[in-house]
Amino acid sequence: MHSVPDALFRTSNYTSGNNCVEVADMPGVSALRDTKRRDWTTLTFNSGEWHAFVQAIKSDML
Repeated sequence: MHSVPDALFRTSNYTSGNNCVEVADMPGVSALRDTKRRDWTTLTFNSGEWHAFVQAIKSDML
């Protein structure tokens, strides 16, 4: 797990209210957190893992 205190998190343009997750991109790592529980654990993924996840979503594999 990486420390992400200065990370700039963003939500999708398709998000309505606080019912989503936020993502932050940093060198070599992407971080994910729940918009309703920002103080909870932040999940981190290396660049390869994040890229594979995004590609799977784009190709509707998940």
